[in-house]
Amino acid sequence: MKFSVLLPTRNGGPFLANCIRSVLNQDYSDLEIVISDNANTDSTPAVIASFAADPRVKILRLEQTMPVTDNWNNALAAASGDYLLMLGDDDLVLPGYFSRMERVLENYGQPECVLYNAYTYVAPDSVGAHSHSYYRERHFGLGPDFAGEGALSPERRRAIVLDMFRFRARIPLNIQMMLVARRAVPGVRGGLFQPPFPDHCAINSLLLTAAAWVYVPKRLVVVGVSPKSFAHYAYSHLAASGLSYLGIEADFPGRLPGNEMLNGMHVWLELLLTRYPDLLAGVHIDRAAYVRRQVYAWIMQRRARAISWSEFVANLRQLSFSDWADLPATILDDEFWRRVLHILRSIGKSQAEAVWRGLVPLEGVADIAQFARWLRDNGKLD
Repeated sequence: MKFSVLLPTRNGGPFLANCIRSVLNQDYSDLEIVISDNANTDSTPAVIASFAADPRVKILRLEQTMPVTDNWNNALAAASGDYLLMLGDDDLVLPGYFSRMERVLENYGQPECVLYNAYTYVAPDSVGAHSHSYYRERHFGLGPDFAGEGALSPERRRAIVLDMFRFRARIPLNIQMMLVARRAVPGVRGGLFQPPFPDHCAINSLLLTAAAWVYVPKRLVVVGVSPKSFAHYAYSHLAASGLSYLGIEADFPGRLPGNEMLNGMHVWLELLLTRYPDLLAGVHIDRAAYVRRQVYAWIMQRRARAISWSEFVANLRQLSFSDWADLPATILDDEFWRRVLHILRSIGKSQAEAVWRGLVPLEGVADIAQFARWLRDNGKLD
């Protein structure tokens, strides 16, 4: 088996069929799709059953709701393909994905990881009370050093990981945007998928341990955001509810309220230091950068009226003396000022456009499958 698509799902019924069809309708046959039903109580079991006759579909069922990481590992354990693609139940694979991946793998001698870009599709009512959808031309804004196709050296990959410890993500942390060789999995210490955010930890572990990475500057999937996505909770300032939905905890000494993705990042950075002391000797988590990002999150929450002025002040009071002493360095943090400039430019725009740079309103497109057809009809497929 060449490719295994891992599809863990948690009450994704309204979106799941589009994701499954996008895999099964590809012009490629040497694949399987492993669907892990996380004790779903909505229409998900019926949707899955409608595809059960296809021999490429492998169905798993958890009888008790498990945390997101356990559901991912359940799908991984049942997969048999040489290469693994993880999808969310509200994502979509664009036409020709597997044929193109096979060519890339052949051209680069079967590398262990292939990184690429994606479109973003935000379904109606996913961020704020907006009845129309949004999209983004590129899910992640990769820097100019990712302009062309090619291999990523171990030194370059380690530099990317070190920037994570400064809370600078130079590559996307969405595992839908990479293909992983099965043979790379045993090299990840402690297992490929680890809490709190299993894709984030997996990607950074693979940056450190995989033998060969390749980057392809193409948009090959659509990362979907729906009312059940963690992104919905995060960008709607409901992140605590999102953590509960996924069964995730993001606690650590010195934790600050605000951006729970940031708190989860702090946890998995600590995990990397524990798992790879030899590869990360002398590396530490940049507390000052963490504090600056959380202060920015408080500004965004106040702008959206998700917190009151008294809560904003209470957050500031949680900063230690050393936190305050490090804050003047913010003047040299170009990323912080880019974020502040975005706040100023977003005055008068919708909540979705305010919290997510580059989103464009999309009228008349009700779901991700329609969005894929819209991309095709408008000549936007790479």
